[in-house]
Amino acid sequence: MQIDVLTIFPELFAPFLTTSLVGKALSKGLLAVRVHDLRQFTLDRHRSVDDEPYGGGGGMVMTAQPWFDAVREVTAQAMARSAAPDARPPRRILLSPQGKRLDEAGVRRLAKAGDLLLLCGRYEGVDERVVEAIVDEELSIGDFVVSGGELPAMVLIEALSRQVPGVVGLADSVEKDSFRDGLLDYPHYTRPAEFEGRGVPPVLVSGDHAAIDRWRRRQALGATLKKRPELLESAELSEQDQRWLEELGREEEGG
Repeated sequence: MQIDVLTIFPELFAPFLTTSLVGKALSKGLLAVRVHDLRQFTLDRHRSVDDEPYGGGGGMVMTAQPWFDAVREVTAQAMARSAAPDARPPRRILLSPQGKRLDEAGVRRLAKAGDLLLLCGRYEGVDERVVEAIVDEELSIGDFVVSGGELPAMVLIEALSRQVPGVVGLADSVEKDSFRDGLLDYPHYTRPAEFEGRGVPPVLVSGDHAAIDRWRRRQALGATLKKRPELLESAELSEQDQRWLEELGREEEGG
């Protein structure tokens, strides 16, 4: 997977791209991330990327020209890197609080979309003509505002990296991540078997893998019911799942 990033703060990405799973993926060639300084595409000696908004109002708006020129150049570079005869330009994504909220299904979709170009906005936002002409979609990591698109871009890169075969040591751990099947994850325990008077559920040390699987599924249903019940509306649930949910609901009502 090839990912390009446009930002006015490329230095923010250096530690992120050299540590943990993303760093390992890059060093192994399983993932490629190239960070570009948007200011290199400005035309004035001050390398300005923002200006006052038409109509007045607080804050500054990122101007269209650097984005247009940068996207054209980075797209051309991405296309030149690809030897495939049917190569497509990278999908251009603006990280924005106005975008569609990113979820696990969205991550899986983008993991299959080919190369990506992530646009990290700042200030009050970008000139709307950028959104209209050169952005394929806007994405948000939540209904809150951060100072720029850099952190959301890192979140997206981290999530996408887990979809690349070979990045996560145990593929099974990705398959059982929270949200993978519409539910939250089940609880996890490790040694020691008892800590400060709290023990590990006996089923987990029973050696009965079928019983463990049933326990984990029921626990995942319980966690979702308690913490994110709205997820159950779209989760794929079996008849046994439905029975467990009824039991869990009665248990919760009974305190």
